[in-house]
Amino acid sequence: MAQVVLENIYKSFPLRQGEQEKVANNVAESVSTETPSSSANTVLRRINLTVLDGEFMVLVGPSGCGKSTLLRSIAGLEVLTAGNIWIGDRLVNDLPPKDRDIAMVFQNYALYPHLTVYDNLAFGLRRSQKEEGSATSTVRDLTDVTDRTNKVKERRKKENVKRKQLEVSGYSVEEKEKDQDKTSSEKAKEIKNQIKKAIDYLTSNTVNKERIYTLGEDFLVGATRKLPPGLRYLSEREKAVGERVLKVAQLLQIEPLLNRFPKQLSGGQKQRVALGRAMARNPEVFLMDEPLSNLDAKLRAETRSQIVQLQRQLGTTTIYVTHDQTEAMTMGDRIAIMNAGQLQQVAKPLELYNKPANLFVAEFIGSPPMNFLPVQFTAPLLISHPQFRFTLPDIWAKNLQKYDGRGLILGIRPEHLSINPPATKNLSVQVEIVEALGHETYLRVCLTDDPAVRMQVRVPPDRSIRVGEELWLAIAHDKIHLFDPDNELAIFPR
Repeated sequence: MAQVVLENIYKSFPLRQGEQEKVANNVAESVSTETPSSSANTVLRRINLTVLDGEFMVLVGPSGCGKSTLLRSIAGLEVLTAGNIWIGDRLVNDLPPKDRDIAMVFQNYALYPHLTVYDNLAFGLRRSQKEEGSATSTVRDLTDVTDRTNKVKERRKKENVKRKQLEVSGYSVEEKEKDQDKTSSEKAKEIKNQIKKAIDYLTSNTVNKERIYTLGEDFLVGATRKLPPGLRYLSEREKAVGERVLKVAQLLQIEPLLNRFPKQLSGGQKQRVALGRAMARNPEVFLMDEPLSNLDAKLRAETRSQIVQLQRQLGTTTIYVTHDQTEAMTMGDRIAIMNAGQLQQVAKPLELYNKPANLFVAEFIGSPPMNFLPVQFTAPLLISHPQFRFTLPDIWAKNLQKYDGRGLILGIRPEHLSINPPATKNLSVQVEIVEALGHETYLRVCLTDDPAVRMQVRVPPDRSIRVGEELWLAIAHDKIHLFDPDNELAIFPR
């Protein structure tokens, strides 16, 4: 297991011709110092993030915010424009994906359709073992090939020279055949001696013995793989692969599916197989790119809990990408919220919900989203709006002093509004839509004096409310959020 550190990550894609002309026309009007190049579309800007060892980190944000590009950059599928990626104590910028010791679960599962579930799970294990076994012999193999090529060239040159000498000397074909007959037995002996020498060389070299034995085992394993279990040849390596596959299958409860092909599986089963293939390799880091987006609501909830339980059992560092805030809030140890290629806030789920860093985070986290109203602040603690006014709790006094006489943005979540009698501190609204969900009811309302301003309210399910009904809503003063309209940053009480 290892932590992942992202240092000042930038990622840009070249602009197309028409987009380049637009940028060139706008350079005189505005020059950006944030992007590495004005002739490129920068999708990631100044990403600095540390994912702790064994942590479940969720990257969440709207479509197009750069979260999948960031995940692919960590995996090595995208080349960074600038910045560094550390996995454990290794800088992996220049390493190919296979050498980063990561495993990725894709949105579309990416299972091999011609392989059974067992072989899909075992594929990465077999590949990694072959690469480890062949790494030490790569240079030697290249040298052998070069030597053989040179010897063939030399032999052909000698044959051409002899042919020309025979033609010049007038040596007849009949004489040549007689000589060949005389020397055929000698040549046969010579060939036998050469074969014997080759065998003696191969059997005298420990490395060559191992290579020949491994090649033979691999051939037998592959040739007998589709035979009944009792007739298959299993090498020690294949036995180790089988043990690992069965262990993962038991963990994911997919043992009955091992002999099926992907086309015979449901969506949830395919997802578990894709997870199992990643788990089988026992990598330092799991990367998951919206793996539940193709599942229905019920199956998504079940698989979501399974992923969390498995991650806790394995303790593997996990980076999970989603646009679903419910997944983010229920799965992550911490959540990194992204927008327009930049990190907005990194915190624990409840901290994001209760203390959003800016207007975007406040609106993005929470379903239904937070309501916003423009208000005026007057020292020491008065908040006023054309339809209501109230006094803030004392904890706001110190941090709001500099905003005296200025406009602010008030945020209040739907669950922190309640139906109350008319009062100057309450809002008068008219109901436009009633959404009864059984365990709770959501109202979409508009302000009585300003119908263009719409809000959402959560009320108890036993309260009967009609469309068009006028209500008075009370704001929970200890649950409000205030934002600076100039920079959209949150203002916190002391």
